[in-house]
Amino acid sequence: MGVEAGWAVVRLVRLPLDIAAGGVGQLTGRLGRALPRRPAGRDGPPPTNAAIPVLLVRGLADGASVVSPLQRGLGDCGVGPITLVSYNAFSPDIRAAARVLGEQVELASARSEARIVVLIGYSLGGLIARYYVQRLGGDAYVPLVITLATPHGGTATALLAPAHPLLRQLRPGSGLLTELAEPAPECRARFVAFYSDLDEAVIPATRGRIDHPDLTARNVLVPGVGHLTLPLHQPVIDQVRSLLTAAQQTTSAACRPQGDSWRGGPVRHGAARIARDSRVETEDPDR
Repeated sequence: MGVEAGWAVVRLVRLPLDIAAGGVGQLTGRLGRALPRRPAGRDGPPPTNAAIPVLLVRGLADGASVVSPLQRGLGDCGVGPITLVSYNAFSPDIRAAARVLGEQVELASARSEARIVVLIGYSLGGLIARYYVQRLGGDAYVPLVITLATPHGGTATALLAPAHPLLRQLRPGSGLLTELAEPAPECRARFVAFYSDLDEAVIPATRGRIDHPDLTARNVLVPGVGHLTLPLHQPVIDQVRSLLTAAQQTTSAACRPQGDSWRGGPVRHGAARIARDSRVETEDPDR
């Protein structure tokens, strides 16, 4: 609790500056464009790098200081590049942020031989990643979504929060959460949600789980860790590393020459194989 309180103080001090910097970046057209432009000649041969790109989607008004330890902790596990992406903190809703994320995913996919991308979302960032994959067809590019301290079922704290357009969508029963609860039988991606029983931002804690009958979801309880320290918690980083390593190994095997052209079987094959091999549904929190 002392560590969590320390991080909370740091965030309160930095929050106005981070929001202001995000707003200025958006107005000048720099925010949400962390990746290079799509290379010319998309119909040419793929890059030789078969490592899976990983996009880290931050929480609301979180600076790099919140997720950069996670980014560093994942840096040598065989995937990459690992890129921190942003969205407009003044966006009208999560849907708009998800569409911007989709553009970034397509750019990253175009630069990778595997042609797939893994998303890791912290807090609100996890909900943006989930909406893109579940509702906007992002599972065609993203076979694995990892969320950290994300209010998948909304949170009671949003009822007391300022009238920020994104925060309103985190209120239980909001239109966006109702949309995410709708059937999604065609979504092929795998979801892994890390949540804590000491999360002061996601209340009650069970709302950090993904409980959807159509989604391939595994929920991992992280006991005794607060909202701000969960992405910095070494056991969490270790488990995320394991997930990324397994995804990379599966994709590398699927992308080996199998008699198909690079634009045909191997790409879709790799994404489908990750989803199929990962159908380990909701985990018992005590395991």
